[in-house]
Amino acid sequence: MNIQREIKSYIVREGLSMREIVERLVVTRRWRGSLSNFSGKLQRGTLRYKEAEDVADVLGYDIVWVKRK
Repeated sequence: MNIQREIKSYIVREGLSMREIVERLVVTRRWRGSLSNFSGKLQRGTLRYKEAEDVADVLGYDIVWVKRK
């Protein structure tokens, strides 16, 4: 699954919209981005790791690295 679809699926799973996520990021993480900026980063695959961590945090998730077997 690509990152864009994966992040969007977590947002939907939590019953939120992309706009609500961006609003929460602006308030809690002092993001300066807009909805179109966030959406563009997802589409281009240019979301930074720290930004992905922030998104996961406002959704109530942790990013976990698991060693492949």
